[in-house]
Amino acid sequence: MQQNESIRNLLENVAAGNIPPEQAQEQLKFLNVQAVGDFAQIDNHRSLRTGFPEVVYGAGKPPAQIVEIMLAMRQKSPLVMATRISPEVYRQIQPKIPELHYYETARICSIPCYPSPKPGKIAVLCAGTSDLPVAEEAAVTAELCGFSVRRFTDVGVAGIHRLLNHRKAIASVDVLIVVAGMEGALPSVVAGLADSPVIAVPTSIGYGASFNGLAPLLTMLNSCAPGIGVVNIDNGFGAAILAGQILRTAVGLRDREPS
Repeated sequence: MQQNESIRNLLENVAAGNIPPEQAQEQLKFLNVQAVGDFAQIDNHRSLRTGFPEVVYGAGKPPAQIVEIMLAMRQKSPLVMATRISPEVYRQIQPKIPELHYYETARICSIPCYPSPKPGKIAVLCAGTSDLPVAEEAAVTAELCGFSVRRFTDVGVAGIHRLLNHRKAIASVDVLIVVAGMEGALPSVVAGLADSPVIAVPTSIGYGASFNGLAPLLTMLNSCAPGIGVVNIDNGFGAAILAGQILRTAVGLRDREPS
C-alpha cells in the first residue's frame, strides 16, 4: 500500500508540474517491488535501472516457489527466465507453466518471448566440450535478452589451430565471452588476437589441482593480456549480462555524441 501511495504521489506531482517527467522516471526506477508469498520480493523495475529484468536463480529453490515467482513475473515482464534448473525440477514445474521452454544444456527455462533485436554481436568461445553447460548458459541468456550470438565450441589451447581457424570470425564480433576450465589459458590467447573486450569465465572443470575452478580463475585474473574482465567460477549468466551492459553502454554513448 505504501508503494502504491508513493507512485500516486509521484504522478500527482508530475501532473501538477512540481516534478519534471525525467526526474519522475528516475524515481520510478526504484519503486514497484512485488511480494510473492513470504519468500520473494520481485524487482519489477530492474530493467529501467539496468536494462535487464530480474531473473530467477533456481538452484536451491523449491519447485513450487519457482512456479509462483515466474507466474508473478509474467504479469509484468516480457522476459521471464530461471537459471540453474535441473531436468528433475523442470519436470515438476512444466505442468504448472505449460508454455515453458527448457534449454537442457544451459539449465535455463523461460516463458517464450520474442525480444526486439539489440545492436551488437557477442561470441561465446568454449574451450572444451565439458565446459558447454556454462558456455550455453551465457549464450542462451544473451539470446533471450535479444543479442545476436555466435558459438565457437571446443577451441581450447590444447589444439590451438582450432581457434586460429576462426580468427576472422572472432574479429567480427563486438564482445567475446571465453569459457575455460583446466588451466584457463584460453581468454589470454583470445585477448591477444582480438580488439574487442574479452569476458573470461572460469569453470569448475578439471583435475584435482584445478581446485574446482580456482586455478583457471587465478590464471585469468593474472593474465598479461589487457582488456580482460573476469567473472566468477561457472558464472555464464553473469558474463552474458556484462556483455549486454557493454553493448548497451556503447550504444548509449554513441547516441549521446554530438552530431
